[in-house]
Amino acid sequence: MDYILALDQGTTSSRTIVFDSTGQPVASHAQEFAQIFPQSGWVEHDANEIWQSQWQSALAALRSLARTHGEAALDQVRGLGITNQRETTLLWDRASGEPIANAIVWQDHRTADRCDELRKQGKAALIQQRTGLVLDAYFSATKLAWLLDNVPTARVRAERGELCFGTIDSWLIYQLTRGKVHATDVSNASRTMLFNIHTLAWDPTLLRLFRIPDSVLPSVVPSSGVLGEVDGTLLAQAGLKRSLPIAGVAGDQQAATFGQNCFAPGTAKNTYGTGCFMLMNTGTTAVASNHQLLTTIGWQAKLDKPSRPAYCLEGSVFMGGATVQWLRDGLQIISKASDVEALAASVTGVDDCYLVPAFSGLGTPYWDGFARGTLVGMTRGTTRAHIARAALEAICLQSADVFSAMQADSGIALSELRVDGGATANNLLMQLQADVLGVPVLRPRVTETTALGAAYLAGLAVGVWSDAVELAEQWAVDRRFEPVWSDTERARKRERWQEAVERSRAWAKK
Repeated sequence: MDYILALDQGTTSSRTIVFDSTGQPVASHAQEFAQIFPQSGWVEHDANEIWQSQWQSALAALRSLARTHGEAALDQVRGLGITNQRETTLLWDRASGEPIANAIVWQDHRTADRCDELRKQGKAALIQQRTGLVLDAYFSATKLAWLLDNVPTARVRAERGELCFGTIDSWLIYQLTRGKVHATDVSNASRTMLFNIHTLAWDPTLLRLFRIPDSVLPSVVPSSGVLGEVDGTLLAQAGLKRSLPIAGVAGDQQAATFGQNCFAPGTAKNTYGTGCFMLMNTGTTAVASNHQLLTTIGWQAKLDKPSRPAYCLEGSVFMGGATVQWLRDGLQIISKASDVEALAASVTGVDDCYLVPAFSGLGTPYWDGFARGTLVGMTRGTTRAHIARAALEAICLQSADVFSAMQADSGIALSELRVDGGATANNLLMQLQADVLGVPVLRPRVTETTALGAAYLAGLAVGVWSDAVELAEQWAVDRRFEPVWSDTERARKRERWQEAVERSRAWAKK
């Protein structure tokens, strides 16, 4: 049996999963790390803590593999795949490998004003045409510019070639290779707002616009293919005696789409993690959006034409599972995230109470960085159970907004939705999603499809799997959720939701 080691570096935890050649997880480990909130609207991570948590997680997963499958199994680990939280931005010293500041997380909106300035200067259309992205603080470009302008000596050092910029994939690759490789894949590059998705290169015009010296940029490689090897000292820590190629890299949502076998144009998935992200494959054509969706690169792998990657339309919901975390950590009305299902199920409806979890702005299709969280419709009869159910409905309703925009742009009425991510274990959430959308929701047997996608990309590169047909044979349904709401009930729910959303809009705009 061959194995692939998949590193899944997320927003709140670092996970590692070992998959066997049948696509089944056989060992795993996860480790949470700190969230840093220096001031309102700012979110940061300690990049060294990310690296340490990810590597410790990998070591623990490999130890688990050795315990359950024998030490000889370690000799059958054929490659390593990486998937990561996207857009999170960091700068580090090229020589020492040490970060020069905390990483600025994708949720951070400190550069919303700068995006407004660029919008007023008429730059939004240029940026969208070249990158496929809506001008927003969500992406890496303004975060990187902020670091260069606000960390002492950063800009001078960057222009001297002393600093490296990267998203989290680049940071992990740099650490895994002990500084030998500074690279990113096309899917992550396409999320920086600096990469031209048509020419497949860093865009000189955008680099000038954001004042980014090209000396800090990583090289851009395909999502599937050997780009380097894990350093020998790290292999020794892991008890690995053979070389371990880094052979697959993709941003988390693109990896999940790949893991869900959405290889054909028109197939779509939604991932329920910290945020919710729906992607639909549009083939080798980059479809421009008229409804504020993103046009993004899905992956570049040998499944596709050699010269062109697969493109996707994407919609982003900033607060998915993070909404439940807020119930746990902020309101403290549940003690653990899994408690939300029973609490929400203890009432039959929300009693006209709506939560708009715009804690860091609203994503697709609003792109309002100044929206803020809003809870409306409360009465003396409102209980924590109603708020819990409203939180689950909010996740589904936000996703439905994205779904509607995607259908309008693509001209395709989707007949089903494939789902993945930790929150899909919540059966009430999945049923509510089917009810809100009016289409069946399909949960696969392997719900860790983000890590699975990274494993597939790596495994294709090293010969564990050969083609899309072989991968498709491994995908299987765990449960199918059929919608039960009437069309009238669904329309009324979404209409009322829109009224609540409008009350959250532009709240923080001065």
